[in-house]
Amino acid sequence: MKTRHARLLLPLLLAAATATSAWAQDAIKVVYHLNEGVQQASRAIGNIRNHLNADPSAKIVVVTHGPGIDFLLEGAKNMQEQPFAGAIGELASRGVQFRVCNNTLVSRNIDPGKVVMEAKIVPSGVAEVARLQAKEGYVYLRP
Repeated sequence: MKTRHARLLLPLLLAAATATSAWAQDAIKVVYHLNEGVQQASRAIGNIRNHLNADPSAKIVVVTHGPGIDFLLEGAKNMQEQPFAGAIGELASRGVQFRVCNNTLVSRNIDPGKVVMEAKIVPSGVAEVARLQAKEGYVYLRP
């Protein structure tokens, strides 16, 4: 009798464990889209900190193009003349990824070497936002 119960119970336990494991691994994926410049970047940094404080497991990618890349250039400062470097490093250490549009670098004649080391250069910022949403299931946010 015990063997029969065990055979009936085992599939239920495995299904529950699998469902629990899948639920725990399903971190919310969010792409923050920045294309307005330093003021928007300052807002975004605050939003992202708040986001991670509320949901530390969130997977966040910041995609920039146009004036949105400015805070990811070496020596960039916020409206209070404070360097962005500390905030970028802090967020990167919390798992946030930063992506910079190569089209913007080319059109603005910016040396890719001026992009902070925490950021990755992608061919197109708008194409990257679209790809993350369509192919990887990211939720779109624009601060």
